[in-house]
This record gives sequence, C-alpha cells and structure tokens, in this order.
Amino acid sequence: MTNLFVYGTLRHVPLLEIVLGRTAAHIDMVVCELPGHAAMAALEGPFPLIAVSQGHSQTGLVLNDLSELDLERLNFYEGGFDYTLSRETASNGQAVDVYFPPKLGVTPNGLWDLHAWEFKWAAMTVIAAREVMSFFGERSAADIVRMFPMIRSRAAANLNALSSKHGRTTLRGDVEVVSKTREYTEFFALDAFEVKHERFDGTKTSTLQRAVFVGTDAAILLPYDPKRDRVLLVEQMRMGPLGRGDPNLWQLEPIAGRVDAGETPQACAIREAEEEAGLTINHLEQVCEAYPSPGCSTEFFYQYVGLVDLPDDIVGISGLESENEDIRTHLLSFDGLMELVQSQQAANVPLVTLAYWLAFHRDRLRGLT
Repeated sequence: MTNLFVYGTLRHVPLLEIVLGRTAAHIDMVVCELPGHAAMAALEGPFPLIAVSQGHSQTGLVLNDLSELDLERLNFYEGGFDYTLSRETASNGQAVDVYFPPKLGVTPNGLWDLHAWEFKWAAMTVIAAREVMSFFGERSAADIVRMFPMIRSRAAANLNALSSKHGRTTLRGDVEVVSKTREYTEFFALDAFEVKHERFDGTKTSTLQRAVFVGTDAAILLPYDPKRDRVLLVEQMRMGPLGRGDPNLWQLEPIAGRVDAGETPQACAIREAEEEAGLTINHLEQVCEAYPSPGCSTEFFYQYVGLVDLPDDIVGISGLESENEDIRTHLLSFDGLMELVQSQQAANVPLVTLAYWLAFHRDRLRGLT
C-alpha cells in the first residue's frame, strides 16, 4: 500500500473522487504539510507543479493506503503529462510519494492558489475528468494528452450550456435518458442515446434511439470595414462537403474557431481573426448565439460582425502551421457579398446569416465611422 501527498488540483475533493472512482467517505485522507516545498503555478496552463522552496511548507492531503488500482488510476490521470513520483517526508514524519513535473516543458510562474483555481477552473475540470476517467482501461495516458484540448473544450461547452438562457419554448417537459454510450472519440465525439420524452399532450414517447455529434462551442466572425464598405472571407478545404460527396470542397466562410476552455467567445473571435487573417478587430457587434443543427449536434455558435480596417494588401495565405491550417483570404465589397448570398453561391449558413444581419445594420455601422 502507498501513501501519496497531493498538493494541487487533486485537493479538490470532487475531482479526487472521480479520479479514484469512489466517494470521499471511502478515501483515507488527512491534511498535512510538505516542508521545504511550494506549489507553483505553471506558465503553460491552469495547473500546479511542486518545487523545492526553502522557507515554504506546502499544505496538501496525504492519501493513505492506496491500492495498486488506485495508483493505476492516478497515474492514468497524471502520468500522461510526464509527472513522476518521488519519495519525500511529510511534516508528520510519514514517507509519502509526490508527483513532480518533468524537468522540461513546465515553467514555474509564482505561487499557486487553490481557491483561485477552484473559482475559475474546478467546475470545468471536474466535467473533463469524468470523460478522461471514462477511458481508463481502454485508452493510453498518451492518448489522453493528445485528446485533452478537445476534452476540455467539450467540458467548457457543457458548463456554458448549464448556464444557458437561450431559446424560447412553450414546453419544458420531462426527458428520460434510458442509456447513453460514447460510440466514438477522437477530435470530435459521437454519443448514442436511448430516450423517452414528454409529448405536447402530456403523454410520453416510447424509447427512441438517437445519436448526437459532440462538438464544441465556436466563435464566428465576419470582418467588416465600414469605411471601405467591404468584408473579408476565408477560403479553406472542408471535410463536411467531402463526406457528403460535394465536389466543391473549398468553401468561402467567415472566420471561425473553437472556444477554448477558460476563453470567452469574444476573446476567441478576436484571437481567430489574428490567427486566420492577421486582423486586429476594433469593435465586435454581437449577432446571435444559437445551435446550427440542434437535431443532431451539440455545436453552439457565437456569431459576430467585427469592425476592422481592410486595406487592399490585407489578403494572402495564412493560418497556424501547428494546426495544419491552409487559409486564403478574400476581400468582397458589400454588394459582392450580397450577390454571393442572393445568387445561392454561399454554401455556408453562418455566412448567410451574418450577411443578412449586416445588410440590416449596415447604415448604422457606417455611421459609427
């Protein structure tokens, strides 16, 4: 049996329960100190690392008498990020194992604050941990590291949905989830459901089989220059048309990107404008927040028109090489944009909705300059 000292996010008991797979009442744990050490914030993300620090004594939890299965679960959660165990002595004299960070790739950035982390990150981390631990025994820790950005983004979208105020309905009826299984997970995911739901007449359906594409929240931005009265569109190859058998694989679109965990949709729109087109947005106009395909997808779009300077030489080829992006930008006059939309040549629904919103608000936006 092993005694483990945890100093960081695993001190958050709901997270610890998920990782160990049992409730706190069945975890033998005591508050203790690790002399000569301090939990430091990591520059690379919202997680801590332990470091030797004379004059400090780090508060944490000692998890007593952990089984081999406990350690396997902990190593699955922590090990993929190259944290390794080292034997230390706690303030009560116990010999304890402690997860230390890799020597390279993690940079200390001041003392870590558990309460600040809990306020901003705990709820999302708990949701993400449920998905991570659902892969225990099925996927490798290295797989989890590769999948982790999307896992966190899905968790953030779930958290956004819990506080959603969107949608006007006449029925907020009962829905019974009979079963839910994750059929596929890589960059995106696919869930299969068996559900029963209340009907408008008050009766209930039989068990229905449904499937849901599990994506993330996304920010979508149409850059508009009110002085020159023109917009910028991006062009890139898209998998949707390929999967459908459409010969037109390169699509003209607004700028778009996944809302990362801890990021606001507005910040995402501004970031994506810089990454995809080298643009600095001066002002955001909110257009809508909506599901593009609520019958089969969790994707949720935050759509904006961004006011920006669009000189002739702004166009070119761009995108992040780290994400294998190959993007060409195009300038269209407002009239050219509306011709594209009204001639049915725009095959992208966000582009169509943004164009018609811009047509309605164009005079007001031009008056702002």
